[in-house]
Amino acid sequence: MSQRLQILSMGKYIPRRKVLSSELDERLGLPEGWIASHQGVIQRHWAEGDETASQMGAWAVKDALARAGLEQGDVDLLINTSGTAEQHIPDTGVLIQRALGWGRSGIPTFSVHASCLSFLAGLELAAALLATGRYRTIVLVSTELSSGGMDWSHPETASLFGDLAVAAVLRQGPEGDASVLEHYRLESYGDGAHLTQLPGGGSRLHPNHPDTRPEDNVFQMDGPGVLRMVSGLAGPFLERIRPGLSKGLGDIDWVVPHQASRLGLAALHSFGLGPDRMVQTLDHYGNCVAASIPITLLEAIETGRLQRGQRVLLIGSGAGLSLGAAILIY
Repeated sequence: MSQRLQILSMGKYIPRRKVLSSELDERLGLPEGWIASHQGVIQRHWAEGDETASQMGAWAVKDALARAGLEQGDVDLLINTSGTAEQHIPDTGVLIQRALGWGRSGIPTFSVHASCLSFLAGLELAAALLATGRYRTIVLVSTELSSGGMDWSHPETASLFGDLAVAAVLRQGPEGDASVLEHYRLESYGDGAHLTQLPGGGSRLHPNHPDTRPEDNVFQMDGPGVLRMVSGLAGPFLERIRPGLSKGLGDIDWVVPHQASRLGLAALHSFGLGPDRMVQTLDHYGNCVAASIPITLLEAIETGRLQRGQRVLLIGSGAGLSLGAAILIY
């Protein structure tokens, strides 16, 4: 069932430090040009100094509100839709609120965590909440700082990721407005949970537990295993979103995918989802976890490719293993 949902504006914060893949080739002892050719990433940005996840998220929110001509008093709800948390307690949404200078505002905030699909899950939740009439303006923010948790003994994974933050201001469009969330689907397959994980930091492998090892506290991913599992599930999943989608885009104008990897994007091509109508940012941002889909959506808007009234497919996979997609009329 479609729901009225208008993306009023979007904003971003890109960390100051640009890291070229040529630097990482040298650091990791790889042949010159290996990361760019194998991973499809030429550069990414890494946070440092005052660029905490919450501060980056706050800067992205300020940018989004400024573009919409709105202020703090216009915001009814702030939802953090990120795959990496600044700390376990309190919730990162509260830390973003504090970084915004809204710490005494009482504006409610919480997190939606579906790893790389967090922004998609937040879109669907926001549409449902706006439909109740309880909220008029909801801000989603995906702020990802994953560079500090990479396992550098696995260059195939570590060389993929970048940091950044993106925010979106959402409202229900007026009656008759074309902007709607037409379709949304999330499917999770827990048998793939081991393929993408950070085992430590929770109650099973607490940092103070004697069985916790240093490698339990860095990100681990079996890239080939993820690709095999997703490839086996993707065709039927696309058909459940919309019959015929596994064979071509039909009336969908643009595809905005999660920027998982070069091979992940190529797998989407095999289902007829691009490349002529696919927006890609992997080469200059890398994989930015949950911020990948919104930064790619924002790039489609800023470059003039995505216009009001056009239909866009947001799609990706995440840890879990989960598949997610949304079809929006922007």
